[in-house]
Amino acid sequence: MYVDIKKPTLFLFTDASVDPQTNVGYGAYMLLCEFEVEAPFSILKEKIKTRRFKNTTSSKLELETLLWALGKICAKNHKIIIFTDSQNTISLKSRQERLEKNNYMTKKNMHIKNYRLYKRFFVLTKRFECDLIKVKGHKKTEDKDIVDKFFTLVDKASREALRD
Repeated sequence: MYVDIKKPTLFLFTDASVDPQTNVGYGAYMLLCEFEVEAPFSILKEKIKTRRFKNTTSSKLELETLLWALGKICAKNHKIIIFTDSQNTISLKSRQERLEKNNYMTKKNMHIKNYRLYKRFFVLTKRFECDLIKVKGHKKTEDKDIVDKFFTLVDKASREALRD
C-alpha cells in the first residue's frame, strides 16, 4: 500500500453481492486512514459498513456501493486509494472522455445504462483525487497480501449480509 507524501491518504475497500433472482444486494465498504492499516483485524471488522440495495445488478451494485461510500467521506484534501474487484468500475476512468463526448448516449440515441451513476462517479472521484486499484477477488489464503486480506473483510461482509 502506498501513501501520498503531499496529502493524507485514505484507503477505501468496497465490494458487493447481489441475488440475481431478486435483484437485491448488499454493498460493503471499509475506510481506513494511514495509521489504521496496522490495527488488528478484529478492530477493523468493526469499521465495515453494509447497506441493502434494491433493483440492482452486480455491476450496478459495485458502483452504487462505491458512490455510497464516497458520499460518506467528509475529509477534504485527501488522496483516496480505492480497492475494488469491479472491472467495470476500474475501466470507467479510461472511458470517461468517450462517455462525456457522446453525452452518455448509445448509437441509437438512448442513454446508456447507469449513466447517472457514471456521472456521479466522475464528480466524486475528481473531488477527492482518487486512484483505483483492481483487486483480484477470491485468492487462496496463502497467496493473499495485506490488501487482499483487507479486501476479504468487505467481501465476506457483503456476502454474509446477503445470506442473512
